[in-house]
Amino acid sequence: MIQFFAPDITTDHRLPEQETSHCVKVLRHVPGDEITVVDGKGWRYRCRLTEIAGKRAEVEIVDEEFVKPYWRGGITLAVAPTKHLDRMEWLVEKLTEIGFDRFIPLLCRYSERKELKTERLEKIAVSAMKQSLKATLPAIDPMTPFKRFIAESVRIPQRFIAYCDPSVPRRLFCNEYNPLKDAVILIGPEGDFSPDEIAMALDAGFAPISLGEARLRTETAALVACQTCHTIQLTTDFP
Repeated sequence: MIQFFAPDITTDHRLPEQETSHCVKVLRHVPGDEITVVDGKGWRYRCRLTEIAGKRAEVEIVDEEFVKPYWRGGITLAVAPTKHLDRMEWLVEKLTEIGFDRFIPLLCRYSERKELKTERLEKIAVSAMKQSLKATLPAIDPMTPFKRFIAESVRIPQRFIAYCDPSVPRRLFCNEYNPLKDAVILIGPEGDFSPDEIAMALDAGFAPISLGEARLRTETAALVACQTCHTIQLTTDFP
């Protein structure tokens, strides 16, 4: 199945220009063909091409279904972006393929990257959503200072911080995560979180966790945390 992305498909019955190009010029669809469209909000539509005019393709909706995420609790990754942007692009792509809900770039004391434009990450997330046959697009926040995020995260039921400092006791994430509740996992920069940031998170109720014995790169740690959530969900007998 090939999916096309049109966030306003129910009000504007046309494919966006880029999607039209792929549909018509690459895949050679013609009026009368049926295609699959997702809106990024959880809905998948079976549509019929009715007209191709210039750079936009007109469609009519034939059928619709809501595609519920296959994981229970919401999964948020708050990650300090790496110096090399391609590693963050890779991370967002893989997280979207696996399945998650929200990506928050964190500005930390030891952050190698102080600014981040999210437009490219959003495009990568759209492509990964379509490729992995999902219908919900994960939210990608702008760069958020660590202190502000801690203050704004108090309502998330499960809050975890992963870091390398062995002086503070940590528990294995796989033994702490509850798949029925929303969760956020903090992943630090190449230089890890500062002692002040760790103390701030712990004071705010974040649980200190370890992702295993190996020392992981930032993007690897975030991916391991997300996959751990899914593995626990797959092996849990829900009522």
